[in-house]
Amino acid sequence: MTDSTIGRVQLGAGGPEVGVQGLGCMGMSWAYGPRDAEASRDALERALELGVTLFDTADAYGQGGNEEFLSPFVKAHRDDVVLATKFAISVPPDQPTKRIIRNDAPYIRQAVEASLRRLDVDVIDLYYMHRRDVHVPIEETVGVMADLVREGKVKHLGLSEVTAGELRAARTVHPIAAVQSEWSLFSRDIEAGVVPEARRMGVALVPYSPLGRGFLTGSFADADQDLTSGDFRRTMPRFTGDNAAANVALLEPVRAVAEAHDVSLGQVALAWVQQRAAVHGLTVVPIPGTTKRGRVEENAAATRIVLTQQELDLLESIAGKVAGDRYADMTFSSAGRE
Repeated sequence: MTDSTIGRVQLGAGGPEVGVQGLGCMGMSWAYGPRDAEASRDALERALELGVTLFDTADAYGQGGNEEFLSPFVKAHRDDVVLATKFAISVPPDQPTKRIIRNDAPYIRQAVEASLRRLDVDVIDLYYMHRRDVHVPIEETVGVMADLVREGKVKHLGLSEVTAGELRAARTVHPIAAVQSEWSLFSRDIEAGVVPEARRMGVALVPYSPLGRGFLTGSFADADQDLTSGDFRRTMPRFTGDNAAANVALLEPVRAVAEAHDVSLGQVALAWVQQRAAVHGLTVVPIPGTTKRGRVEENAAATRIVLTQQELDLLESIAGKVAGDRYADMTFSSAGRE
């Protein structure tokens, strides 16, 4: 490992070994405004050079478009890439803010075949249930996912935005390598139940949006003014109006710590998430998303920043002061069901 290469950890007991930081690929195809395919391909290659091996997508990202975009990169580096994708969310093309959640067996089998085809791979390394359909017992859903493992279509199983109880129930059916949930200086609800349960079970946490969907980088202050009309964040309560104004003020402690280390605000936010592994005693592999080579380098460098206890104390109260929920409809999140 060179000085610039990130470390490695194992996702869960018996799970794959990955870089201690992954890469969220959604924004390369969907949700966050204008896209640059060439820059995104460069970012993917640079991430792999730096030791990032967990690349995260989902069938819902761009109606399968993100999986198709990643396919050439994955095929070119198949032995080095740990490929994660997900099923469960359907987004009607004419209603981009609507979510239809399905966890039933016919849908799962249809979804995995479609993902395998779009990715043009024989097996998915880590297959997540993206969101929970409360009308289907989670044991049934994980049972179907376990069948996919036995059939050689999937190697390891993951769950996204599940409660502690749902994780316990799922674990009775099949080993779970990772739980993916939002976790950042702005979003800490999973610490009440999910994090302790994951620690007890030896399940890794894969935090998505560890940069608060970009808010924690200080790069914008109000979605209505700073984000393009097609940006998904314009629909999220924390990013607009009075909420946005209140949340901008919460960045001052982050800025103070960043100045002390001579790093960016985003690097402090990522270092905080990376340090959750030591604070809570479990494996933590955040998946910050970016489409830029420079940001990949900046994010990877954050794995080497160690915040002091005094700095952690300074940042501790931020989440409790955040204005607005993570989503306009929290029923799809673990916090909405705990």
